Parts: sequence; C-alpha cells; structure tokens
Amino acid sequence: MPFSVYALGLAVFAQGTSEFMLSGLLSGISDDLHVSIPAAALLTSAFAVGIVIGAPLMALLGRNWPRRRALLFFLCVFAAVHVIGAVTSSYGLLLATRVVGALANAGFWAVALVTAVALAGPGARARATSVVVGGVTVACVAGVPAGAWLGAQWGWRAAFWAVALVSLPAIAVIAAAIPAGRPPSALASAHAELRSLAGRGLQLTLLTSALVQGATFCAFSYLEPIATHVTGFGAAWVPALLALFGVGSFIGVAVCGRIIDSRPVALTAAGLVSLAVGWALFAWTAGSPAAVFVLVLVQGMLAFGTGTALISHVFRLAAGAPTLSGSFATAAFNVGGALGPWIGGLAIDAGFGFRAPLWVSALLMILALGTAGAARACRPAPALGSGAHAYEQESPSG
Repeated sequence: MPFSVYALGLAVFAQGTSEFMLSGLLSGISDDLHVSIPAAALLTSAFAVGIVIGAPLMALLGRNWPRRRALLFFLCVFAAVHVIGAVTSSYGLLLATRVVGALANAGFWAVALVTAVALAGPGARARATSVVVGGVTVACVAGVPAGAWLGAQWGWRAAFWAVALVSLPAIAVIAAAIPAGRPPSALASAHAELRSLAGRGLQLTLLTSALVQGATFCAFSYLEPIATHVTGFGAAWVPALLALFGVGSFIGVAVCGRIIDSRPVALTAAGLVSLAVGWALFAWTAGSPAAVFVLVLVQGMLAFGTGTALISHVFRLAAGAPTLSGSFATAAFNVGGALGPWIGGLAIDAGFGFRAPLWVSALLMILALGTAGAARACRPAPALGSGAHAYEQESPSG
C-alpha cells in the first residue's frame, strides 16, 4: 500500500475526531450555550447535512483541480472553522461553523477516497478504503476519548482547539506525500458520471448505507446520556466507553478491509443482521454495565466493518464515476448521520427516555435489511465460486 494512502488516513483522523467528539461533549455544550441536549446533538446533524450537500458539490468543484491542491484547500478551511468554533459564544455561529467545516470535510473525503482507490489499484480497493476509513476509527479510539477528556478538564472548547492543532501536521504530510498531478479522470464528462450513478442497485446500496449510518449515529450520538442516565456510569467513564467503541470500529475496519473482497455478499449480509440484533439487545440491556461494555465494543466493530464493506460495494457498482462515486458514498452515509441524531432526539423529546435511540437504531437496521435485499435482487446472481464478483458494476438501467 503506498505511503500516501496512509497520509490520507492521518488527515481523516483529525476530521473524524471532530465529527464524532460531540458525543462526549453534549452536556458541556448544552450548559455553556444554554441549549437542550437534543439541540446540542443537532450540531452533529448539522455537520452531517453539510457533508450531504457538500460531497457532490465539492467533488464537482474540485474535479479538475490537482488532487493535492484540493485536499490541502479543504483541510485548511476545516482547521480554520474549528478556531472560530473554539472562540464563539453563539450557538448559531457554532452551528454555522459545523456546516462550513462539514462542506470542507465533504470535499476532502470525496477526493481522498477516489485518490486512495486510484493509488492502491483495482486489486486493493477495499484495503485502500479501509485505510482511509481507518482514520475515523483511530479517531474513535484516541481522538474522541481525548476530546471528551479535554472537555471534562478544560471545557468543550479545548477539544475544538485540539482538532485545529492536529490538522496542522496532517496538512504537512499531505503536502509532502500526495502527488501534485491532475487526476486522470479530470477531463471526463460530469454528465456521463452522473448517468453511471443511475442504476437501481447502486441507489439501493446507497440507501442501505444511509440507514446503517443513521442507526450508528442515532445510538452513538447519545452514548454519553445513555451511559450516565440509563446505565448509571459516572461522567468519568464516558471517555473509556468512547474509546471502547473506537477499538471495536478499528477492529471492524481492519478485518473487513482484508476479507471483504473475497466474500462480499455473505459478510455484508451477516453484518447487517448482526447490527439489527445488536442494537435491539443494547436497548434491552442498557441498564447493565457489563452488557453495555460488551455491546459498545461489538457494535462499533459491526457498524464500521459493515460500513466499509458498503463503501467498497459502491465503488464497484459506480466504476464509471471515478470522481463522483466517493462523494455519493460520503453523502449517503451522512444522510444517515444527519437523520439518526435527529430521529433519536425526537424520540427522547417525546418522552421515551434515553433508551429510545437504541430502539430506533434497531428499527433502522430492519429497514436496511430490506433495502439490501432489494439491491441484491437487482443484480444477477454470481456463478458458483465467484463471490468476489457479486457486486460488480451494473448498467445504469439497473
């Protein structure tokens, strides 16, 4: 694997820390800015909405740029808005910085995923994807718990300052390691790429991705209040639980990246079923500290492993859209990232308590099983022994 692919993972670490760290900072933001916990959680949804809107737009904006220039531009903007977020006392301005930061993040992800796959070559798509997504999992293991610890020690603003500082070495590594040339697809027709994204099987796979991410964010965004109000953990345990989720996600991505190309259908189906059962079991046993410890680890592993598999499937199905495929995969995941916390917040505000997001996650996974089955029905069945080709590209007619 080229070193430059790992450089992309380093940059994603800084961005992943920002995207996920609010789950350990909700109470501090709520108290400091005088808003409710669901309102504070909307900062996560705002970030996800920004990525949904920004992913295809930023991909189109930067498709003719040299990839290194595009990556550096997006990451510098991302770092700058975190400085603004760290000093503001306005909830509205903080919300705006999350949207702008998400637009920059979206542009970075769209270019980074395509760049990683191109650098790795056709035989290592899933592994290259896992390296980039692995930046998020390392963020969950180290960055998010560190952000929660900083928030507990010096307030939530310290975590925002830390993200801005961590972005600086990532900028330096990208400037040194990513080739400066233009992508080979830069002159391709945007209209032709959009046509290749019209297949029904691809669209259903993107919808499945959105539902999986929605389930993950619905539960993960409320992990702090679930742990403290339902399970009975003290606030000091929250960073450890976040780290445990991150360890699970790291394991899931690492394992998936090595095995998913050999049996994509069976492994993805197993992940979807296991996630549905796991979220329901988590909701049922949320009052047990031992069960919560186990399920935080297992669900992190399943959520990120299955998510990585779905991204890999999108790249196979959208081989005719080398510039836009990464942006649509990113947008689909963040549709779920926007809706998940919002739906979970509605359930809490309706009086169903902090277990409610876990039950909502289980329901979203049941829907994901349905859309995954429909997507599978759109593809021709593979011949015996050809499991690795089960998700090969379909025609735009679906």
